Amino acid sequence: MEKDPEINVLGSALEPCSTDPLTGFFRDGHCNTCAADQGSHTVCAVMTAEFLAFSKYVGNDLSTPRPEFRFPGLKPGDRWCLCAGRFLQAHDEGCAPRVHLEATHERALEIVPLDILRRNAEPAS
Repeated sequence: MEKDPEINVLGSALEPCSTDPLTGFFRDGHCNTCAADQGSHTVCAVMTAEFLAFSKYVGNDLSTPRPEFRFPGLKPGDRWCLCAGRFLQAHDEGCAPRVHLEATHERALEIVPLDILRRNAEPAS
């Protein structure tokens, strides 16, 4: 599987999202993607209790550890490469997590408009 160019939604080099927990379609810490990534795991999201509850409610439990998949379970504050469609769904339901724009892959823009990502961006540090 060949990765798409590592460019973020701002047009610069894609920054890491998280190595603890290790995230990404390729489990390389980045929200990299490729043609095989049907879910478009491209949005670097900062988990909140509200979003984790929403995700569990709609059938994707991200908070329960699954050691058989080497998945520790997510907690508020963790960063995770979220499927762009799930992010948009959470936004539409009023519970979108914050987004780390520099670590969000440009392919997310095929599903989520940039203005929505910007409205949910982490405050500048």
